[in-house]
Amino acid sequence: MPTSSKIPQIIFEDEFLLCLVKPSGMVVNRAETAKENTLQDWLEDYFKSKNQEEVLGEDGLGIGGRAGIVHRLDKETSGVLLVAKTFLSFENLQLQFKERKVLKKYLALSHGKVAGKEGIIEADIARNPQNRRKYGVFLSGRDAKTEFKLRGYYSKEKELFSFLEVFPKTGRTHQIRVHLKHIGHPIVSDTVYAGSKRARSDRKWCSRLFLHAFSIFFAHPQTGNSLEFKTDLPTDLSSALSSLRPLQG
Repeated sequence: MPTSSKIPQIIFEDEFLLCLVKPSGMVVNRAETAKENTLQDWLEDYFKSKNQEEVLGEDGLGIGGRAGIVHRLDKETSGVLLVAKTFLSFENLQLQFKERKVLKKYLALSHGKVAGKEGIIEADIARNPQNRRKYGVFLSGRDAKTEFKLRGYYSKEKELFSFLEVFPKTGRTHQIRVHLKHIGHPIVSDTVYAGSKRARSDRKWCSRLFLHAFSIFFAHPQTGNSLEFKTDLPTDLSSALSSLRPLQG
C-alpha cells in the first residue's frame, strides 16, 4: 500500500464518476516499468473496499482496462484527475477531452522572467528520436497549444523565477514541460527538461517537479451540468514557493 503522503484524496464521487487529487510520486497506470503501487492499483483496492466491484467488471481491470481512469498526469505532477464509474461516463468524458471541452488549469514555477503578463505557445510536439524518454518541438509533431498567465515573479539569490497559471489547450505528453522549455523557461526541478545540473540545484530547495493541476472544468457525463473541481497547492510546493522572495512588477 502507498504511504500516507502518496494516498489519493477523493474530492467528489457519485454513481457515475469520481474526481481525486493524485499525489506527486504516484504513477497513474500499471506498466512493467512501474515498480511501486500505481493509481490503477489503488483504485481497484478502493472499489473493492466500497463493495463496488461492478465498476471493475468481470476481468477486474475496470473500464478502459485501467479502472476507469480517463486521463493521465506525469508521475511527479500532482493534482485533479477524473475517473469514470460507468462505460457511458467513460466514453462521454473521453469525447469531451477529444473535442477539447475540458478545461484544465495548472500552477508551475519556471526559471527566468517570462516576458509579459500572459502568452500563448503554439509548437508541434513529438517524441525525441534520440531519447525515447523525452519529447520535444519538431515539425513532424502533433499540434500543441498552451496558454499561460503570470501570477508573479520571484527570486532566490541571483536567480529569477516566474510563477505561472498554465492552460493546456491540447493534451500532448509532457506538453507544459516541453513548451515552457521551448520558450526558455523550463520548470523548476524538471530532471528531464531543465538539465541535470540545474535540476540538482533546484532540488536542494524544491524536492520535485513544480507542476500542479489545480483545477478541472467539464460537463457531468450524465446530467450535462457544468462542474469545476479545485485543489490547493500541495504543502511541498507551497513551502518551496515560500522560500523565495516575491518581486514587484
